[in-house]
Amino acid sequence: MNTNKKILLIVAFMLIALAAATIINIALNFRSFSYKSAIEKSEITAVMVRDGLTSHMVNGVMNKRKFFLKNISNYDGVEALWIVRSPAVIKQYGPGLIREKPKDKIDNKVLQTGKMEKLITENSDIAKLRVSIPYTANSFDTPDCLSCHNVQEGDVLGVISMEFDISHTRNHGMLTIFKIFALNVIFIIIALFLTNHFFKPYMRIFSDLTDMITHANSGDFSHRITRKISGDGAEVVSQINQLFTNMQDTFGELKSNLTTFVSRSNFSCSDPLEESKTIIHELSDVYKFKKTIELDPNKDAIYERVYYILKEKFGITRFSFFEVNKSTKERTLLYSTEDENFCMHNTMANALECRAVRTDVDVISTDFSDLCQNCKSKESEYTCIPFNINKDVSIVISILSEDKNKLDVVNKHISTIKSYLDAMKPVLESRILMEKLRDSSLRDGLTGLYNRRFLEEYIDQEQAHILREKINYDIMMIDIDFFKLVNDNYGHDIGDSVIKALSNILQASIRDSDMAIRYGGEEFLILLRRTTSEATMKIASNIHSAFKQQKFAAGNETIEKTLSIGIARLPEDGDSIWKVIKYADTALYSAKNTGRDKIVEFTSDMFEEY
Repeated sequence: MNTNKKILLIVAFMLIALAAATIINIALNFRSFSYKSAIEKSEITAVMVRDGLTSHMVNGVMNKRKFFLKNISNYDGVEALWIVRSPAVIKQYGPGLIREKPKDKIDNKVLQTGKMEKLITENSDIAKLRVSIPYTANSFDTPDCLSCHNVQEGDVLGVISMEFDISHTRNHGMLTIFKIFALNVIFIIIALFLTNHFFKPYMRIFSDLTDMITHANSGDFSHRITRKISGDGAEVVSQINQLFTNMQDTFGELKSNLTTFVSRSNFSCSDPLEESKTIIHELSDVYKFKKTIELDPNKDAIYERVYYILKEKFGITRFSFFEVNKSTKERTLLYSTEDENFCMHNTMANALECRAVRTDVDVISTDFSDLCQNCKSKESEYTCIPFNINKDVSIVISILSEDKNKLDVVNKHISTIKSYLDAMKPVLESRILMEKLRDSSLRDGLTGLYNRRFLEEYIDQEQAHILREKINYDIMMIDIDFFKLVNDNYGHDIGDSVIKALSNILQASIRDSDMAIRYGGEEFLILLRRTTSEATMKIASNIHSAFKQQKFAAGNETIEKTLSIGIARLPEDGDSIWKVIKYADTALYSAKNTGRDKIVEFTSDMFEEY
């Protein structure tokens, strides 16, 4: 049922209820008035009869009362009239006329109680009122009843009973009520017509507006109110249509702009407002993530944020995080929730063995049976997400799921995960570039070895750890004998080739835990961590002999060079790395002063000489 019909029904119900209440009230009042008028007429008649009978008694013509009573009976509206003598009057004056005896129980009751009784009898045809009024002895009126009757004050002398036909009054009242009812019906019809005439156009507008809102909830703001309406309604219609036009333009542009920011979003909702709210909420989270990682010191800290997002926001409990070096094609496992790598070992040395890296598209196990043949977890479903950071670095997130349903839940988050990765990308690029610049500032451009600046930073950070953990270091200071002559005689190109050759030998001769540093022009420093004197001497000998065997082409000549090496130890020779470096330099000075091309270990007397 539409709103217009509801309003008409409500108005009709209210008007009918009002008319019914009015008619009922009039009917009851009219009936009450009719009965009240008849009773008043009976009381007047009773007084007339009483006074007439008293007059007959005083004048001694009581035997003539029959005529009087008959005339009274013909009084307008009086259908029957009779009087009843009380036992006291009968005892004093006799039974009287034949009709002056109690006619029914009502007469007897009035004789006994001395109270007026009324009885209404009515049906569809007639309506009658029976009234029985007592006459009581009273010595205060004129004439004095007690002067003629042998009774006490207040005794009942008799009863006058009358019946009135009030049918004509009732019929007149019903006719009046019918007229009122007819007027009410006419008024209701007119009121409903006017209500429908004035409200129907607005109700149609309301119906159209409801339809517009229904379509708007599903994202369709194109519907408009096309019905013609005059007066104030026309302005309302114009404003509503303009509002929906603005909403169509605004929300269309808003959604377009939002999906630009979240380009891979898979948000889908029938309500564009709810969809926009969801996208804005996600954008807010991504923005907060980006603002947070912008203050993180390095890429490792940023990666830690990504691990947290995967676990806490997306509820992913099984995943591995890889970094790919595009230059070397190596893949490094940075983080994993699993005890072992669930990818084959060959994918680490050659990242192109990883399907996600090679194809640069998401690899989802449910797309094809045994899709990635280098995945060890054949019993689990998986999704591998590749993401390029720059031309040198990319990452791969590999996610495991117990079954297809759980994998489907994960896959629904892929676009949102990539939104976070998009936000991370410029920040991570900046950190990688900064680390690359910092690393280049801490390395020697010619040899690729760490330089003296790095040594200073490293010692400042490592010194406290060395003392706390009591770590021993053996330090070698190495110098190329007569290197200046090479530059002077053969040029700096030949000198550079000699430097590079030595740096290659140094890197090949030490462990990953050890460190080779270009300390000066032709001076090199090696820090051997947690080693023995025998091992240090063996390394020094290998370096010394390997370099001595090198031959360098200098035009038509071939030259050979030798090394002088000084060795000092921490903590045997000194309690700090700087002291031990100084002592190693002292041992090197001793080697050069005693003929060069030799390995010399530091002694305290050597320091005193120096």
